[in-house]
Amino acid sequence: MGRYLIRRALFMILVIIIVSFLTFIIFVKLPAGDPARRAVGRTTTPAQIENARRAFGLDKPLYVQYWRFLKGFIPWPGLWLNEDVYYSYDGFIPVREELARRIPVTGVLAIGAAVIWLMLGIPIGILSAIKRGSFADRAAMIFAIIGVSMPIFWLAQLLLYFFWFKLELLPPAGIPIGYNGWAGAIRAALEGRFILPWISLAYINAAFYARMVRGNLIETMSEDYIRTARAKGLSERRVIYKHGLRGALTPVVTMLGLDVGLLLGGAFITETVFGLPGIGQKAVQAISTNDFPTVMGVTILGAFIIAVANLVVDVAYAFLDPRVRYT
Repeated sequence: MGRYLIRRALFMILVIIIVSFLTFIIFVKLPAGDPARRAVGRTTTPAQIENARRAFGLDKPLYVQYWRFLKGFIPWPGLWLNEDVYYSYDGFIPVREELARRIPVTGVLAIGAAVIWLMLGIPIGILSAIKRGSFADRAAMIFAIIGVSMPIFWLAQLLLYFFWFKLELLPPAGIPIGYNGWAGAIRAALEGRFILPWISLAYINAAFYARMVRGNLIETMSEDYIRTARAKGLSERRVIYKHGLRGALTPVVTMLGLDVGLLLGGAFITETVFGLPGIGQKAVQAISTNDFPTVMGVTILGAFIIAVANLVVDVAYAFLDPRVRYT
C-alpha cells in the first residue's frame, strides 16, 4: 500500500504540472491578448505596458515565466499561490486570499448536495433492483429519466421561480455580507440559503446514482457467490445488504469521488445562478475578464482536489471489495 500511495502521489504531481502548463500556454501564449495589457487596463501607455511586462516577468523566456508560476503551486505556508505571482488583475488582492474566502461556500454546497443525492439515489436504486418490474421500479426509472434529462440551469431557475418568487417559502440563496469563512457558510446553510442549490445539484446526481445502483445490484445478484450465500441459508435481506450491495457500490464510490472532486473545484452553473460566492463563480468571472493569475489558481486548485479525490477512491476500493489488493 505504501508503494502504491507513493506512485499515485508522484502521478498526481505530474498531472498538476501538465494541467498548469496547458493553462499557462492557453492564457499567455495563445492569441487571446497580452496579460500585461489586461492587467493595466485599456486606457494606458506603451511604457506602462512594458513596465507591467517586466513586473510580471513576461519579458523572460517561456520556461522562466512558467517556472515562476510553477513555484507558487507548492502546498506550503507562504509558498502556495505566492502573492508575488498570484495577484488578481481584477480584484487587486492575492488569489490565495480570494480562494480561501470562497472555499467554504463551495465546500458546504458540494458536501450538502452529495449527502442528499446519496440518501436519495442509493435507496431508490436498491428498491428498483429488488422490485424489478414492479410499479416501484417503473416509478424510480421515471424519476431517473427526468433527472438525467433536466438541465441544471433550467431546474435552478424553476426552483427559484416557485419556491422563492411565487411561494416565498425559501430564501433565494446568496451569502449576506459578514458571513465569512466556514462559520458564515454553515450559518447560511442553517438559515436555508443552500436548500435550493442543494436540490438543484442533488436531484440530477441522484438520478444518475439510482440508475447505476440498480444496474450494478441486478448484475451482482446473479453472481455465483450470491447463490452460494443463499444456499447457506442466509436471509435475503442479509444476502442483499452484506454481500450484494457491497460489490454493487464499488463503481458508485468512483463516481462519488469524481463528482465531489469536481464540485469542490467549482460548481460553476449552480453558483452563478444562485449568486453563491464560491470558486466556480469566481472562475467564471476571472475567465470573462481574462484574469490569468486567478484562472491559474482556480485551475490548479481544482486539479489538485480531483487528483486527491481519485486517490481516496482507489484506497477505498480495498475496503469495499476484498478482491482488490494494492502491492
